[in-house]
Amino acid sequence: MRIALFGDIHANLEALEAVLADAAEQGCTDYVCMGDVVGYNADPVACLERVRAMDCPVVKGNHDEDASGSHSLESMNPVAAAALEWTRVQLSDEQRTWLRRLRMVRQVEDFTVVHSTLDQPAHWNYVTNRFDAMSNFSYQFTQVCFHGHTHVPRVYVKTDKVQEVPAESVMIEDGSKYFINVGSVGQPRDGDWRACYAIYDLDHRLIVFRRVDYDIESTQRKILEAKLPSMLAERLADGR
Repeated sequence: MRIALFGDIHANLEALEAVLADAAEQGCTDYVCMGDVVGYNADPVACLERVRAMDCPVVKGNHDEDASGSHSLESMNPVAAAALEWTRVQLSDEQRTWLRRLRMVRQVEDFTVVHSTLDQPAHWNYVTNRFDAMSNFSYQFTQVCFHGHTHVPRVYVKTDKVQEVPAESVMIEDGSKYFINVGSVGQPRDGDWRACYAIYDLDHRLIVFRRVDYDIESTQRKILEAKLPSMLAERLADGR
């Protein structure tokens, strides 16, 4: 079984379709989404419906929660808040309900999936180094856990200590635990603009990260046509 693990789509339809096409070419048979289907970019409805039609496991991201609610966004970054206010208008009541009902944590096969962290999944904490990862491992009861949220692919391994290893290919070894960020489909922030996701080959216990080109110009044009903040279009090309 080969599973495509993807998340932080952020309403970037071109990136999502490119990732799903690449996953199919790589022989993926199953799909799991780390959340943040919406937010930032200009295709929230199309991305939500595309993911929902796949009928795959999905966990809730912070943008999914904010887009599906009616609470104030004043405390947020103004650019993100503007995109979420716009997104709320685009979504139907039924679509917001679907987002609102997503679970925070799921177990799929023999691994766990969460958008942010297992210790406090609803607090949307960021894991940016091995010290952040340590607290998560205390709540991780499967050997492997996949997450998103930072938009940066990272791999943390716990043996007698916690260390970060390159996010390229990872062999799952007995006696170790793994906390793995699959990167972002729709808004990478590691300096590489290409869409990022991971493939877990359960039979060979191997995880491989993939980078995929997509029609970034179309995504940028849609953002500007929707009159969303221009920064959202500009940052895509910088991978930030």
